Amino acid sequence: MMATRIGVISDTHGLLRPEAVRALRGVDLVVHAGDIGAPEVLDGLRAIARVVAIRGNNDRDAWARRLPETRTFAVEGARIHLLHDVKELAIDPRRAGVAVVIAGHSHQPRVEPRDGVLYLNPGSAGPRRFTLPITVASLSLGERGPRARIVPLL
Repeated sequence: MMATRIGVISDTHGLLRPEAVRALRGVDLVVHAGDIGAPEVLDGLRAIARVVAIRGNNDRDAWARRLPETRTFAVEGARIHLLHDVKELAIDPRRAGVAVVIAGHSHQPRVEPRDGVLYLNPGSAGPRRFTLPITVASLSLGERGPRARIVPLL
């Protein structure tokens, strides 16, 4: 069985880089972990694949208010919990049967298995902040469980 390929992006702050579009091309699903910045970013991502998105702390305009602050959904039977800032995690992922927690906000990419749950921060694909890298992430769900890797864009 083929693993479902998920492209994970966050903190675009209104900028959908061509490098991000190229890196996400061919995925089955795009997940945006907030601080989208403009509805056109979501339109561009929808041209790649189906999109699951939440709003971040900077997404305050009317278009963004339609998006939830957190979302839990399943792909291939694996439950994924999506929020913007991992410090605001209000559930016990293991108890809730969550396999993957995806959060952005810090602009610091990270893949960290912890206590049977994979924590994934794709970093920021938007305007460069300080010396932090410009990245997205690739997440695959398959028989071997969730696996993620950070994809540098620049």
